[in-house]
Amino acid sequence: MPFIFALVILLFVLLANFLLRSIDKFLGKGLDMGILIEFLFLNLAWILALAVPMAVLIATLMAFGRLSADNEIVAMRASGISYRSLLLPSIGFGLAVTALMILFNNWVLPDMNHRARLLSSDISRKRPDLEFEVGYFIDALPENTILIGGRDGKVFRDITIFSKGERVAQRTVIADSGTVETIDDGVVLHLSDGIIHELGSNNDEYREIRFKEYQVVIPVDNMLLTRRESSIRGDREMTYGMMKKKITNYRGKIDEVWERIDSRLNNEADLNILHQHQPEIVKLQLETFKLTMTDSLRNMEDETLLLKFKRRFKNLQRGINSDFRLIESYHRSIYKYMVELYKKFSIPFASIVFILIGAPLGIMTRRGGFAMSMAMSLGFFIIYWAFLIAGEELADRMLLTPFLAMWLPNILLGIVGLYLCFITSREQKLINFEIFNIFKRNRNNNGAVLPS
Repeated sequence: MPFIFALVILLFVLLANFLLRSIDKFLGKGLDMGILIEFLFLNLAWILALAVPMAVLIATLMAFGRLSADNEIVAMRASGISYRSLLLPSIGFGLAVTALMILFNNWVLPDMNHRARLLSSDISRKRPDLEFEVGYFIDALPENTILIGGRDGKVFRDITIFSKGERVAQRTVIADSGTVETIDDGVVLHLSDGIIHELGSNNDEYREIRFKEYQVVIPVDNMLLTRRESSIRGDREMTYGMMKKKITNYRGKIDEVWERIDSRLNNEADLNILHQHQPEIVKLQLETFKLTMTDSLRNMEDETLLLKFKRRFKNLQRGINSDFRLIESYHRSIYKYMVELYKKFSIPFASIVFILIGAPLGIMTRRGGFAMSMAMSLGFFIIYWAFLIAGEELADRMLLTPFLAMWLPNILLGIVGLYLCFITSREQKLINFEIFNIFKRNRNNNGAVLPS
């Protein structure tokens, strides 16, 4: 129950925060409530992936804090139950949550992220619904300005349309009444009892056309929400198998580039340098080859051959440098996909790490309230997330391996959790939380009458 309670609260807070940051996407778009609900539901996936480990930490702090506050921990230890036995059910729960979230992150989250991105793009492209307000010039329609004198339900009165098109110098349509119909790619104005004034482009011809019924079709892009389908997926929209396929593909491209480098070196410089060598070694040997050939040609005193060699070597060096930059780009792409691949496992595993931290801290604090647990959980989660973001940034710059980038927060906090568990199993207190009880005692003693 503490886990479910904490998860519901976190989902509500995080979803409300996301909605406030994204509400500008919907303002003035004239979207149905169903689109808003679908958008929030699709984005609920990544929010759930973040909220579950934090909910586990809050639940662990609440459960063990309440057991400690009610002296249940003391009673169980007096009965011969070890701390490890107390911790095992929570670890089992954490393992179950971890397994479920790994499956969720691999099969559900990528597809929902993909659909959320497409829906967000479709909403961004949609034009706002047209608002025909009485007494105002309406410029929302392309190449037209409309002025409406009155309105009776869906019927507009005293309609004046000023055309701003390039075909004629000036065109004005005046109608007694009319209605507006929205179609897929524009609007249709159904006008009644009116007159059309047209002035030629050279101001030498004037026409006046009276009508009983007249329709004006004005094309407008993206009047309605157009749902697209796309097979192109980003790294956070791929399953484990998709990313492994991408990584294999990039490694194959790297091998192809190295084969091209080997071919260049063998054909142009007659250097047998295999791709197991570092780029720095290849560049060093190329410089050695350049100096050797330059000295040899200078001794021959043939300026033509020397200039020809310099041109060929410059082209060779430019091509190899370009290939090395391409290899680096492929390696960066591999790192990006491997970071997301490891993240699918490291974030769910944080549930177990947080249990190792939450259980001893809950026993030490002897408090099972939601506020205290939430505050402590937020602190640890901020530390965890800071390490995760920093690791991802370092991995993107190829300064840290993807494995360490995603698993280092779990390793560091796991060591802290194991140490706290060791201290708690020895019935020692690493942190004294009794200071929080001072304020409670002072508050209880205020106004108390001392016995005579």
